[in-house]
Amino acid sequence: MSRLMPGHRIAAILVLIAAGAWVATGKFSSVGSDQVLAAQPAGTEPPAEAAPARPLLPTVAAVAPKFAEHARAIRLSGETQADKTVTLAARANGVVLRLEVAEGQRIAAGAEVLRLEGPDVEAAVANAKAVLAQRVQELEADEKLAASGNFPALQLLAARTAKAVAEAAVTQAEAAADRLVLRAPFAGVIDSVSAQQGQWLQQGTPVAELLALDPIVVRAEVNELDVGEIAPGAKAQVTLVDGRHFEGQVRYVSKLASKVTRTYPVEVALANPAGAIPAGMTAQITLFAPPVRAVTVPRSVITLSDAGALGLRTVDAGNVTHFTPVTLVDDTPAGLVLAGVPDGVKIVVSGQDLVKDGQKVDVVAPPAGGPTLGDMSGLDGSGAGGAGQ
Repeated sequence: MSRLMPGHRIAAILVLIAAGAWVATGKFSSVGSDQVLAAQPAGTEPPAEAAPARPLLPTVAAVAPKFAEHARAIRLSGETQADKTVTLAARANGVVLRLEVAEGQRIAAGAEVLRLEGPDVEAAVANAKAVLAQRVQELEADEKLAASGNFPALQLLAARTAKAVAEAAVTQAEAAADRLVLRAPFAGVIDSVSAQQGQWLQQGTPVAELLALDPIVVRAEVNELDVGEIAPGAKAQVTLVDGRHFEGQVRYVSKLASKVTRTYPVEVALANPAGAIPAGMTAQITLFAPPVRAVTVPRSVITLSDAGALGLRTVDAGNVTHFTPVTLVDDTPAGLVLAGVPDGVKIVVSGQDLVKDGQKVDVVAPPAGGPTLGDMSGLDGSGAGGAGQ
């Protein structure tokens, strides 16, 4: 057997040794680089490595607030009442001689409502006047005599006293006669009549009910949280149960709360010259608190702090986020009306619950059709922002 190694084995060993030497040089890792460098013009530096990518920032949608003066509406339920109501009653005993009014009749202040028969009273007036006339003549004669020095001073004094007594008797008789007549103390409408002509009445017997309906008063109750926002003279809007609308003025706010309901009576006066508004009708009153500078936002942008405070997520001029506490002024169909939003910030309307205070963010405009401030059209009014951090 020959000890010589076959030729093909020798060739394989040579190839393996050459490959190992090539790997050791490292040229395999830059295949083609020599050709690229050779192709570049002389003096051209090889391209530097690419700069590291900027870290990605959270993206939020934010808009600038639109401030406006807003007067919060305070809505109350009440009913109309007469400005004044009085029961007219007989002022003396007697038979009804004339009844001058009927139910539903409008009368002026001082108009005669009823007159009683009183021939004896009228006779007493005539007698008292006759006596007075006599005493006046007697006093005149006595004063002439006294002026000539022929009349005692004591008798002159008695004559003057007699005249004064006669004058008092006339006044008393006329007062008794005046009580036979019943007159309206103020202008109004006769709501009911309870006497009849020819009826015998005793003093104090009800005759008619008189209502003053101009102005007419709408009375309601306001809770203790809102009573401080209402003052006499404030404007009010009134809607009656039949749909009619009126504007009036607050004329009275009670300073004493009901012990049962803890509410305060409020009265709104409405002009009612023709008496078109009756008493006892259900009404809705809308009063307005003093206006405050506020912004209207969708309910969906509201967030809460860790402590549970109501607020908004805002970004400053450097696009850094902040939690901004706010005060709820009103809840309207257009959205929540908030006070306390500072100038120079934008309100985050999308992504507010995905960022924290002091975080740098990218700020973009809301997408088309998304929520905006001051234009709440299309919002369903639902949603109460999630808890923020």
